[in-house]
Amino acid sequence: MAEQIRIISKNFEVPNAETIDVFIERGGYEGLKKALRLTVEEVVEVVKASGLRGRGGAGFPTGVKWSFMPKEPKKPHYLCCNADEGEPGTFKDRKIIETDPHSLIEGIIIGAYAIRSKLAFVYVRGEFGLGYRRLSAALEEARARGFVGQNLDGTGHDIDIILYRGAGAYICGEETALMESLEGKRGYPRPKPPFPAGYGVYGCPTTVNNVETLCTVPHIIKHGADWYRSMGTKASPGTTLFGVSGHVNRPGLYELPLGTPLREIIYEHAGGVPGGRKIKGVIPGGSSTPILTAEMLDTPMDHDGLRTVSSLFGTGAIIVMDETTDIVAVTRRIAEFYHHESCGQCTPCREGSGWIPQILRRIEAGQGRMEDLDLLLSICANMEGRTICPFGDAAAWPIRYNISRFRADFEERIRRGSGLPDPGPVPGVLGGRRADLIPVQVSA
Repeated sequence: MAEQIRIISKNFEVPNAETIDVFIERGGYEGLKKALRLTVEEVVEVVKASGLRGRGGAGFPTGVKWSFMPKEPKKPHYLCCNADEGEPGTFKDRKIIETDPHSLIEGIIIGAYAIRSKLAFVYVRGEFGLGYRRLSAALEEARARGFVGQNLDGTGHDIDIILYRGAGAYICGEETALMESLEGKRGYPRPKPPFPAGYGVYGCPTTVNNVETLCTVPHIIKHGADWYRSMGTKASPGTTLFGVSGHVNRPGLYELPLGTPLREIIYEHAGGVPGGRKIKGVIPGGSSTPILTAEMLDTPMDHDGLRTVSSLFGTGAIIVMDETTDIVAVTRRIAEFYHHESCGQCTPCREGSGWIPQILRRIEAGQGRMEDLDLLLSICANMEGRTICPFGDAAAWPIRYNISRFRADFEERIRRGSGLPDPGPVPGVLGGRRADLIPVQVSA
């Protein structure tokens, strides 16, 4: 069994770790001090050699992404930290911001230095009230100690950070919609090209990185690329925070090497399923990632391993559903979420994400038709790859894979024709709590 490793999570259980004194006592800002005495090129090469991949969902190599920024700045460069964590089932970035905000600040300053930026933005999810307050307080502490602002640690480098609070739109987790929102406009994704490294915030070269990604960077600078590559897999080095929720005895965050088998995470670390019940399905990386069946539990949890079972690593948010789960209700619940969160800019997504829950509600109410299943798959096919941003894919994948991998459940519901009343809007989507969005509702 892989042991939990305390790198990103090393301060999670430490009292007052959100304060700068405790953070420094535990080795904080040592990575920044070392980075500021390296050249920009050296910092980028260390991160590139480490193989660190972005933890926001796409998994793109971080050092390579940094290297895309122009080498001879003709305009200001900006770093944007994406702290708009909105994927249902995902709660790792919130934990970091609330309990260890200085680790994020340290990572942001190193990242900004590496891309030749003098100003970084943190786009914080609007619902993160406690996290925003603690990050604000930590930023003031860091600025007072000379780790943020002018003449950083006496090196002559100037880098500042601005916190920007979002308003709770899932679409603003997409990097170009985030930049539009940051500029004060409606959070509509931008067509690509141009890409952010050429035309980002205010038309200037911009790099967008996730919270966990940036928090990992100081440890890589401090200990070296070979140390980081000693963990995880060749293609996905290092550790990550797996967020496990749903039908497990010990839900929570577990920092483990990438490539740890899904079965081990669920049964050894998260304590298995309550009552010894069997697993029906597992969503491996947040609600937008294709569901896995019980036969796929030995899949390594890394980018390549999940591709072998036609799924995605996403944010590493594992949602476990046992044999009592109503997969039709789960699918409808997810569909309602994506319908509510579609920005409406692209017709296939705007219309398709609305039609899907209508059909699913009809099936759930016992009024479905067998041809509805192929109709749903047809709608998904007309959404995938036909929108400006990946939201259309994210809305279609759960529907397509839930139907293809659990088609018998849908057909049984249609045949049963029980005449159950229409369940109506989902609490948490159209006026309830966002915590209700985790799609693990147990059927009666």
